[in-house]
Amino acid sequence: MSETLQTTHIATSDAELLDRTAIAVRTAGSALRERFGDVVPYRSREELMRALADNDDTALGILRPVLTRLRPDAGWVEDELDGGALPPGEWWVVDPAEGNVNHLHALPEWAVTATLVRENQPVLTVVHLPLTGETYTALAGGGAHLDGRPLHVSPTTDLGLGLVATSQARPDEDEKVVRHIGSSITAMLFDALVVRTAVPATLHLLNVAAGRIDVFWQFAGARADLLPGALLVAEAGGRISDAEGRPWTPQSESFLAAAPGVHAEAVNTLSL
Repeated sequence: MSETLQTTHIATSDAELLDRTAIAVRTAGSALRERFGDVVPYRSREELMRALADNDDTALGILRPVLTRLRPDAGWVEDELDGGALPPGEWWVVDPAEGNVNHLHALPEWAVTATLVRENQPVLTVVHLPLTGETYTALAGGGAHLDGRPLHVSPTTDLGLGLVATSQARPDEDEKVVRHIGSSITAMLFDALVVRTAVPATLHLLNVAAGRIDVFWQFAGARADLLPGALLVAEAGGRISDAEGRPWTPQSESFLAAAPGVHAEAVNTLSL
């Protein structure tokens, strides 16, 4: 019996639900890996959107029926670029092809993610990297793991020795946000050791949770690209806030994830 077919009954605990969600996410990732290879050409925004939708549909065709059977009463977030608070109850926040544009361009930085949110708090998440076979998981109160091995954020205490990263939330971002991103990168170039800029956000946050990167920040943002990493970083011992150090929520206008030893310095740098 395949892994996917074993996920057809309602999970009785969050830990069991996490395990079964991971099976579904890995299965969807395998389907996207089969589509990965040459650069996919497009000559217009319409052709690009169709190519992105084809990838999304491939993964969602696997994820949605399985996750719905696992949690029949949970809602489903239709647009992975949406932000803000969710209505009360449980919701699946899924990005079927996080880094979808990278996938189309034959770049390796893409993933499949699924996060269960309960009363606007992420309670479990799975991020699978199909090209490496790695699966990152986190359970609220249960820690963060890479293929079963515990994750811990960096012990760095000096931002001047730190690797930091940022990302853009979406194409066609508001001009004010774009200029804010540029100013923040300039500030970090002065204060940090190395600044990395790339999409998607989730892959940077995996690196923060694993202790490879010390700080990640982003202005604006969508639930689907921040919630998985927020839970992973928090469960790995990191600090989550907005760029001014206030508690982060999906309604916040900025996001900061950092090792505890450099969080305050990062807030100071980003307070432009």
